[in-house]
Amino acid sequence: MTPPTSTGSRRTTQIFFASTLYGTATLAAALDADRFPAASRRLLLVSNNAANPETAPALDTMPGFEQLRDRFDGVLSWNEAISPFHPGGWSPRGDDIPLWERYLRMLWDLGDDDVHLAVESIQVNPALALTQIFTGAPVDVYADGLMSYGPTRNKLDPLVGTRIDRLLHLDLVPGLKPLLLTEFGVEPEIVPGDTFTKVLAELADAGPDLDLPSGRPALLLGQYLSALDILTADEEEQLHVRMLKGALELGHEHVVFKPHPSAPARWSRHLEQEAERLGAQLTVLDEPVLAEVLYQRMQPALVVGCFSTALLTASALYGLPVARIGTDVLLERLTPYQNSNRVPVTIVDATVPELTDKAAVEAQHQETADLKGLVDAVGFAMQPQIYPALRPAAEGYLARRLNPHTWRYFKRRRLTALALPGAIPSQLDFIPRNATVRRVARRARAVKRAALG
Repeated sequence: MTPPTSTGSRRTTQIFFASTLYGTATLAAALDADRFPAASRRLLLVSNNAANPETAPALDTMPGFEQLRDRFDGVLSWNEAISPFHPGGWSPRGDDIPLWERYLRMLWDLGDDDVHLAVESIQVNPALALTQIFTGAPVDVYADGLMSYGPTRNKLDPLVGTRIDRLLHLDLVPGLKPLLLTEFGVEPEIVPGDTFTKVLAELADAGPDLDLPSGRPALLLGQYLSALDILTADEEEQLHVRMLKGALELGHEHVVFKPHPSAPARWSRHLEQEAERLGAQLTVLDEPVLAEVLYQRMQPALVVGCFSTALLTASALYGLPVARIGTDVLLERLTPYQNSNRVPVTIVDATVPELTDKAAVEAQHQETADLKGLVDAVGFAMQPQIYPALRPAAEGYLARRLNPHTWRYFKRRRLTALALPGAIPSQLDFIPRNATVRRVARRARAVKRAALG
């Protein structure tokens, strides 16, 4: 329980909003590391954002949740509070915001408490809806993945953005500072990795019994990318097969596959058939456990994935060997260019060795020149209106680093639209890239579109 505090005669209540077990573990680690001030009450507000929440397990019913629960004075349900609306598709109408705040204060027994919010993914609902309802509440944002290193995906209302005090994040890419929310001057604050792994050790100790092979097998991570319309179902099945074959070619005889909890069961059956054909010993885990729990329990000899955040937690927090596969296809297919997965894919592609490159995997070394410059350039190309100050950095990186390898991170059409280096053939590079040239180029494109229309 938290010690009582008050502002004048009023209580202070902290509401921690979470939709994943990983995110809740991040919050627990931040609390254990004293990253939040004392409060009268600490309430965990859980949201089930699945397409069909009625058929998907809620966060507070998942194995391991009970080990995190004692950090909070109570657990609330966002789904119940806004029923029958879906958390991902509902937000309050402007005129109704005072009514919703009054309703939630009564429902959650907040009275006239000073409310402090800690939320994930503030750019979208349901976190955005919560911050809009409590209009006067200060906000902390915590990041539970690689997206914190990318730009804010949508332009935030200043009435929300100016209330954000901090961005709490895990140091998954040492030396790289998150770009998220920097347009509001929000400073990032690191949640200690050793505290986070201690929290995850609690989950590992209390988790379900798993039928794991002996020794140190390779671990394959599924992501269900076809649900995001990035790959087709057949292509994703083949991606898993490529993971299996790559692990076998590196000498791993025992392989464990952790499918995405929402992925169809037939994908695992197809992989099992392929493993039998190849003579591999494959174990498929049907239990919905965090990858990090598996790191604790089985110490895999190699972790293979596409662009999962779990690849970076394996490397940065557990010191495990990692390998990627399929990022080249995703970099090509992600649409629009502003797709919020672009920076996570870029970081994994740039820092994690390719599975088919045996020497790089064994050395655990991926040559990356100027990762910060790359992320700044990609971030500006994604959201130039939100981060106009990054234009010089983007121009500098593209002028120095654009080559056959780094072209994979950019699109010529996007560079052309933004008048960035790489937008025009090299033989025309003598044309100065100044504001006048860009203005003329925009006018010419507008005339062309009008003529075609």
